[in-house]
Amino acid sequence: MSEAQPFNGSFLCRVNSELGEGPSYDPATDTAWWFDIKGRKLHELHLGSATKRVHDLPFMGSVFAVIDPDRQLIVSDEGLFVRDVASGRLQLLCVLEDNPANRSNDGRIHQSGSLWIGTMGRSAEKGAGAIYHVAGTTVTRLFANVSIPNGICFSPDGATAYFADSDVNHLMRVAVDPATGLPTGEPVILCDETNAPGGIDGSVCDADGLIWNARWGAGAVEVYRADGRKVARYAVPMTQPSCPAFIGARAERLLVTSAHQDLDDAARAADPHAGRTLDLGITVRGRFEPAFRL
Repeated sequence: MSEAQPFNGSFLCRVNSELGEGPSYDPATDTAWWFDIKGRKLHELHLGSATKRVHDLPFMGSVFAVIDPDRQLIVSDEGLFVRDVASGRLQLLCVLEDNPANRSNDGRIHQSGSLWIGTMGRSAEKGAGAIYHVAGTTVTRLFANVSIPNGICFSPDGATAYFADSDVNHLMRVAVDPATGLPTGEPVILCDETNAPGGIDGSVCDADGLIWNARWGAGAVEVYRADGRKVARYAVPMTQPSCPAFIGARAERLLVTSAHQDLDDAARAADPHAGRTLDLGITVRGRFEPAFRL
């Protein structure tokens, strides 16, 4: 793989979130959404007008999805909630875990309309979390003893799921049923990144099956083929990029969130863009996220 491509993008939001995460895009309204998990904020950005709103949350949200034009799904440390678009009213749909020591982290909607969602200890305690499959209100634990669930995304045909435990730094692959999103086999290591700089964080899979991963701690977005080969690397102007999302009328742009979590004063002074949200400034062949199916 060649050297990292320099950053030629732009900032979509200059708010320095403590833990920017969980970005998603609604093409019907041309709106990008993402969270500051630790700050308990939901950010809303209308791309065409650059109109920005920030919504306070009563919990730590981490994953956002459209349900229908009137309703949205928010996954949080207190469970899955349905959010009314017009009023912002939140209604509990179901609980993931009966464990107040944990919170939700990375997740994504499968083409079937089901959700894969990971949980973790609030201080990233080793092996405290898990990865779940949620269909409507039916919660199924898929993988236990996970420290920092990340990298969840799905191949274009819905037959393969990817995920990672950032503490282990293995990008994993598992066959899934395209009709349900449930695994049909055992996970295997797609790429061993144990000795590589930074950690595997959030991912999206594009229309060609390429996996775009935010490389926490390494200031880059990296691209993998479906066979695990790393084929590209794009520098970003912060050390802790956290998660990408496809945005734009044709899903042709890439939004990336970031964080200043755990940076001391000196590190933050050296990393002034930490926590901002950007457009990577390249053209991609993305895909729009499916709606969550109740």
